[in-house]
Amino acid sequence: MNRTVYFMLFFIIGLGAKAQSDEKATELVDKVLRQVRSYENIKVDFKYTLENKKESISQSTRGELQVKDELYRLKLMGATRIFDGEKLYTIVPADEEVTISDYDENEDDGISPSKMLTFFEEGYLYKWQGEKNHDGRIYQELKLIPKEAETQVKNIDLYVEKQTGHVYKLVQHLKNGTSTIVEVNKFKTDQVLPEKLFQFNKDKYADYYINRIR
Repeated sequence: MNRTVYFMLFFIIGLGAKAQSDEKATELVDKVLRQVRSYENIKVDFKYTLENKKESISQSTRGELQVKDELYRLKLMGATRIFDGEKLYTIVPADEEVTISDYDENEDDGISPSKMLTFFEEGYLYKWQGEKNHDGRIYQELKLIPKEAETQVKNIDLYVEKQTGHVYKLVQHLKNGTSTIVEVNKFKTDQVLPEKLFQFNKDKYADYYINRIR
């Protein structure tokens, strides 16, 4: 699970050393980042889809993410993942198991949930793709191109709702033909969140097997 979703997430082969981001695309990215960082916390309900047309794979599920600074609580694929700033807790009720581990940013080869809406700040070139009207709303589309040639990601399509400035959808294309799609259904900010939301209550899982990874 922890390598599948993170994220979600978010290149063109043969880019020359002189390739640069579009000015319009860069301005939009800066605007989105400023807005996201202005919120005390964020809650996102989303649809997550994994597709590979060549392999006839198409799987979708719903997810919920709550973020405050670096702390987060993610519900996805029947599991809950909590990061309290030091430890990662992955709770899987179907297996009655909790995995506890230290978080090492250098070992995370995906997009961390806490950076789901800001992961594109570094490491990408930005290309403006234009505006599209969908169900009466206007979306601005960007193509994100990774600067690192060895990444497994081919490119990422990022859609921003023009009226709100919020990320509405992102589509990550891998070089093996697989695509992961995150589509936001609800976007709420500055909610009243209890501190325990980002804390692991071991008493609730007294009967679970605890797997500690050091």
